Amino acid sequence: MKIKVIATLICTSLLITSGLYGQELRREVFELLDLKRPGLEKVQSLVENEKYEAASSALLDYFRNRSGVNNPEVDLNKVRISAEEQKWADDGLKHIFFVHKGYQPSYFYGEDIDWEYWPVQDNELRWQLHRHKWWTPMGKAYQVSGDEKYASEWVKQYIDWIRKNPLLTPTKAEQGSMDKNMLKKLENVRYAWRPLEVSNRLQDQTAQFMYFVGSKNFTPEFLTEFLVNYYLHAERVMGNYSKQGNHLLFEAQRMIYAGAFFPEFKRAESWRKSGIGILNDEIKVQVYEDGFQYELDPHYHLASINIFIKGIEIADVNGYKEEFPVSYLETVEKMIMAVINYSFPNYQNPCFSDAKLDKKPEMLKNYKRWAKVFPKNNQILYMATEGKKGELPAYLSKRYENSGFFIFRNGWKEDATVMVLKAGPPAFWHNQPDNGTFELYVNGRNFFPDAGSYVYAGSAEVNKERDWFRQTMVHKTLTLNNANIEQTDSKCLLWETGSNTEKLVVENQSYADLKHRRTVFFVDKSFFVIVDEAAGNATGDVAVHYQLSEGKVTVDTEKLMVNTLYTDNNNMLVQGFGAKETRLAEEEGWVSYAYRQKNERPAFSFRTQKNSQEPVRFITVIYPVSKKSPCISAKFSSKSMEDNQVGVVLKVNKKKYELQAKW
Repeated sequence: MKIKVIATLICTSLLITSGLYGQELRREVFELLDLKRPGLEKVQSLVENEKYEAASSALLDYFRNRSGVNNPEVDLNKVRISAEEQKWADDGLKHIFFVHKGYQPSYFYGEDIDWEYWPVQDNELRWQLHRHKWWTPMGKAYQVSGDEKYASEWVKQYIDWIRKNPLLTPTKAEQGSMDKNMLKKLENVRYAWRPLEVSNRLQDQTAQFMYFVGSKNFTPEFLTEFLVNYYLHAERVMGNYSKQGNHLLFEAQRMIYAGAFFPEFKRAESWRKSGIGILNDEIKVQVYEDGFQYELDPHYHLASINIFIKGIEIADVNGYKEEFPVSYLETVEKMIMAVINYSFPNYQNPCFSDAKLDKKPEMLKNYKRWAKVFPKNNQILYMATEGKKGELPAYLSKRYENSGFFIFRNGWKEDATVMVLKAGPPAFWHNQPDNGTFELYVNGRNFFPDAGSYVYAGSAEVNKERDWFRQTMVHKTLTLNNANIEQTDSKCLLWETGSNTEKLVVENQSYADLKHRRTVFFVDKSFFVIVDEAAGNATGDVAVHYQLSEGKVTVDTEKLMVNTLYTDNNNMLVQGFGAKETRLAEEEGWVSYAYRQKNERPAFSFRTQKNSQEPVRFITVIYPVSKKSPCISAKFSSKSMEDNQVGVVLKVNKKKYELQAKW
């Protein structure tokens, strides 16, 4: 049985010559290149005279000496390697491969590398093996040390991967007659040749090429292997783009790298224009008018920004910037401003949906990069220089109308109070059923971090772990019988800022027979009163859930009150008010800031039974405490779930507040 392999479609009738480490002189490479390109005249002449070994040597000389082609992320005169990267490089020599930060220490993949080894049934662990994250550190180590062991091992592993991971494309009839071994190899294609991983290699191998091309281990034979494999990669992506989402953006951006960095390929212009065309189109599809990427996940919003910037950077340094319209960069700038607005003063992001926590050093690198692209934006400059230059936005609180992000803010400095609330439209895969959830930062501490995601997908056990973090009940919002909400499509009924008490009212048809309306009062721009109302024909256990940051708390079930117990006099009181039958229940609580990392934390809910069509209502007061907790009481002043208003009478010690929202 003949199994189709795309690589064999490329003029395989030509003879090959064995080389070092099993390398072959791939004569078909000369059919893939534009030998009429300036600088390749000698190569063309040798090929025409069928002197293929000499032609491959001349081709290597050309690439070692070519100019005018640039990679914006590589400067061979300023190569630096971190201690972490050095470890990845050295471990890589021993086949201990850095695959994923969530799985450390790294796994050993065998003296004879087993590219199908799957130590934990997490899809990310197997997919990301084929991103070869340790190869670029090996290139840096080679440049810094000059030690040929890094180049030698990289070449060996590169050839080994090619030989053991063929791109099989059998027909259905051929699949039906495959034995178990062949079916296993076909299954491997799903991981090794997924377009996202292929595109990752396309980009990273431009850097690896620059680091290693001068090595004696980078032979003419290996060059032909490399170029044929690279061509196969680019064509694989070209014909198999993801349909939507961040995967499509990544793949398009990396096709620009392929086309711009290797203009010698006959197909290079098509690759480049394909990538640029997709980014130009998708930036209008995937980014809302208000500047948020449509997956509504801060991590992938950030990733999308850097995709769009990397795309234009590689185009710019190689003379193709004009292929992007002015509106493209205007949108990217708007996206960056969204990051500034939803970030806390410590530069950290809310962990909504599948987001990871990006810390200050990482974000400073981003802002410095962005400041170079947008030198006239003083807000970006301020963030990039930690306030040494530039200026802060003139406003405080901010609404993002299209995406449904709402930011209450009383300042920009470390001692500020900032709430970011998420209540928006339906979103793509990384979004979670969490409409109404929020994070609250006060005086240097995030008291209400969102759950995060922990893992993505894999075996039943892995999926169970992911599903726990995706549950509606582990977010700060309302549930019916602890079930996931069935629809995430919130409407904003009121957004009122500028006064001493700012207000937000959002509404979501969370279940077929139960509508959830959440009202937030930012009182005196110092504390919050949240009103949750649920109306509809549904009956059952209705709960409003809260999860705090890690640490000890006191729980008073009679007073429906929870207090944090930090020793730095920066604490939080959460107290619930509702019908007589409202109760306070402690719940299981976990938070994940990074992949495969989780911390236990306090979690609880205010709950009541809904036994009729009558709405149920909760009041929650969230009050920062420096020393002694205040005496608080609260009750409704509005009738049950009136169509256009919410009213609350609140007392904090002896001070009375009459809170009202009308729309």
